[in-house]
Amino acid sequence: MDDDIEKMREHVRAALPGSGSHGFDHTARVVRLCEAIGAHEGADMAILIPAALFHDIARPLEEETGVPHEEAGAQMAETYLRSIHYPENRIPGIIHAIRAHRYRASTAPGTLEARVLSDADNLDAMGAVGIARTLLQAGERGGGIPDAVDHIRAKLLNLRARMYTETARGIAGERHAFLIAFLAALDYEMHP
Repeated sequence: MDDDIEKMREHVRAALPGSGSHGFDHTARVVRLCEAIGAHEGADMAILIPAALFHDIARPLEEETGVPHEEAGAQMAETYLRSIHYPENRIPGIIHAIRAHRYRASTAPGTLEARVLSDADNLDAMGAVGIARTLLQAGERGGGIPDAVDHIRAKLLNLRARMYTETARGIAGERHAFLIAFLAALDYEMHP
């Protein structure tokens, strides 16, 4: 399986920009969070890690065409996994986790692996990294600090309440507190 995972990693790395709000660096952090949370929660890593690797592979396609990246990514992952003869019994769980990972996905995470992936993806939107990604995303879209603050208030402050696993809830508490402290400091500095 390690050989397959490394092939997947390289395949996904080639499809995504190296950095940015949704670059391969984000995917790598989500994979690391999935490894930690999944091990603690007892997830099937043969499902979880491929799902984490592929969860945002279709982000560039979404930006070009508007097609939801969770749907296109699930299809891309399924095609790739079958091409390398990944165990067939694992593929449906991987596809489900990819489809259900997004904050505003129409599919709810119905398996432990899907819940862990959703938690890991949301955790990477919180804390210091989440703030950095939000500022990057605002800049990528031609926005500024007020746009980033609006995103933090509208979405990121809600993420703590959306955690599915006990492990992620513990991490989210710390990251949520950091978001609150950052907003207070920013408000103070911008409006002394």
